[in-house]
Amino acid sequence: MIRTITLLCAIFLIGTSLMNAQKELECKTKLSDFHEATKVKKYDTAYEPWLYVKNNCPNLNLATYADGEKILKHKIKVSKGDEKKRFIEDLLSIWELRYQYFASSTPKGEYDVKSCQLRYDYKNELDKSKEELYSCFNEAFEADKKTFTHPKSLYSYFSLMIDLFDEGKKTDEELFNTYDDITEKIQGEIQNYSEKLNFLVEKLDRNESLTKKEKSKRASYESYLKNYKIIQDNINAKSDARAVCENLIPLYTKNFKANKNDAVWLKRTVSRMYHKKCTEDALYETLVKQYDKVSPSADTKIYVATVLLKKGKDEEAYKYLEEGYHLETRPYKKSNLAIRIGVILKNKKQYSRARTFFLDALKLNPSNGKPHLLIAGMYNDSAKNCGKDNFYQRAVFWLAAKEAKKASRVDPTLQKLVNQSVANYEAKAPTREEIFIKDMAGKTIKIGCWINRSIVVPKL
Repeated sequence: MIRTITLLCAIFLIGTSLMNAQKELECKTKLSDFHEATKVKKYDTAYEPWLYVKNNCPNLNLATYADGEKILKHKIKVSKGDEKKRFIEDLLSIWELRYQYFASSTPKGEYDVKSCQLRYDYKNELDKSKEELYSCFNEAFEADKKTFTHPKSLYSYFSLMIDLFDEGKKTDEELFNTYDDITEKIQGEIQNYSEKLNFLVEKLDRNESLTKKEKSKRASYESYLKNYKIIQDNINAKSDARAVCENLIPLYTKNFKANKNDAVWLKRTVSRMYHKKCTEDALYETLVKQYDKVSPSADTKIYVATVLLKKGKDEEAYKYLEEGYHLETRPYKKSNLAIRIGVILKNKKQYSRARTFFLDALKLNPSNGKPHLLIAGMYNDSAKNCGKDNFYQRAVFWLAAKEAKKASRVDPTLQKLVNQSVANYEAKAPTREEIFIKDMAGKTIKIGCWINRSIVVPKL
């Protein structure tokens, strides 16, 4: 009897083993089938073998989820009604399975956000409310800010906040805090891609060729920077329409006592009041001084300087600007700070000082073309004061155009603005007839005053 039982157990185990081996072979065969079909975009052909692998051996290979995403996105695109909804729900479920079986290759923030974005994109099919969608994005952001990076999703997240705010379901404070969180995230990503791009720009400046891989990376970095800047502009527009001084001052006055030792709160508050031009109110000076007291830094020195400038204490303010600039040591941050200081000096018509800071900004972050445009703008504003006669004064516009063109060479996202600026400057420069009459073609003109630069007159 015991021998019979033992024999039956052995037969069962052998049978089970053979079945498992057969199933594993079937899974591997179908994995190969759907993977090859997916590579050539034959998603309908890939669907059935993919579904078998997903249902029978979900932990076999990461391709089940990478390819499955492509297959299901195709199915969603070409289907309608209940079938479309089913494929959407299937895509949501495979992201959950991917995290279950391949967690190390599935950043939680990134995939939670993809899930939220899919729900947002198909909110009508899934019957999702704004509150549900906002909670989805908010939980993903709070759970893993590091990998919550997609520009479109950051914009969707903030748009939902705006909608809920306009419906009276979110407070001013919640709106501004969300704006600050998302803006800081976007600025961090812009810094990340700018620093990566700087390495390639500096290589080109040394007349070194980029490899095929580096060219691809450059295009990718520039694309991300363009998208982040577009998203930031759109978020700013939505926020600016609601963050007016009439709303900010009472809110910050009410919250000041509770937050007066909170450096993050003070930083955000001062920054918003500064950018929204709420600096005339006495509260701004109070906030600035408290911020400098609680957490003295490069930023606080700049804000103190703006207060001093408004009081006409220019030289004292310039000392604070210099002090703030020297306090910052991180190249990317220092570059942005140099631009801020340069703009302050430019607005005070301290053009020579401003240019020094703009040139420093370019050295620190060569992939940012804005300083070139700002310098060109100062040349434009100084044309009437820098030249011995009308021809020499208008020659300054050639110099402005030349400087502006440099901006798009290092930062393609500025191309449209550069084209507009260059067209404007060149339209104000001497005409071909004037060059001929003055016999100046090809000659070098020395431009005086603070500009102290030379420009070659175009040849006819």
